[in-house]
Amino acid sequence: MSVDPRTYTYADDVLHDRIILITGASDGIGKSLAIEAARLGAQVILHGRNSEKLEKVYDQIDATDGARRPSIAVLDLVAANAEGYSTLAKSIEDEFGHLDGLVHNAGILGERYTIEQYDAVLWQRVMHVNVTSAFALTQVLLPLLKISADASIIFTSSSVGRTGKAFWGAYSVSKFATEGLSQVLADEHRHAALRVNCINPGATRTNMRLAAYPAEDRNTLKTPDEILSPYIYLLGADSREVTGQSFDAQ
Repeated sequence: MSVDPRTYTYADDVLHDRIILITGASDGIGKSLAIEAARLGAQVILHGRNSEKLEKVYDQIDATDGARRPSIAVLDLVAANAEGYSTLAKSIEDEFGHLDGLVHNAGILGERYTIEQYDAVLWQRVMHVNVTSAFALTQVLLPLLKISADASIIFTSSSVGRTGKAFWGAYSVSKFATEGLSQVLADEHRHAALRVNCINPGATRTNMRLAAYPAEDRNTLKTPDEILSPYIYLLGADSREVTGQSFDAQ
């Protein structure tokens, strides 16, 4: 691969007519990516659990010159059951007929405790939102992704999902699992027109980062808008046949 996703430059129509679902699109990286993808010609489906926040992102996109009007998909990943996932997939099928991109951006941090101190219920919640819900959503959307001639799935990883780090508990373990899920999916579809990769955003000015490092100088961090190039690269046609990899956004 000769392209460095971190410095990838792209045309304003690089995502023209692509149907892309972005989870956790109400804030942070998901919000910035949704706005940029829509500006680049994508039909974006905004996922989140708070309809009011999603409607604000919708309005921002609607007010952006050249951007396609997005759709909204409200689903609480903590409480969602099989019916909820199937209903979401059916609504996408009915409205668009297929899916070209799926970005798993939604996730929760949990608490930074030692394994000895970690609450088992919170552990289960973090693993459920960060791993199990991503698996369940991917599973119901695979038929729609396989219809596309050039589909891409992006999972959100972390440096603590590659090397375990003290006090990162369930979050760290969930990101190890995310890397594994991405690799298994990529290998299962290595002969198909579906690519699967991970992106580690790195230290970014988001609310999750603030929760993890409350004393950190946020002005030293890149904003979500500044780390979008790898996402655009992996969602567009220039990354065809790039699969089973894990990239750093910084």
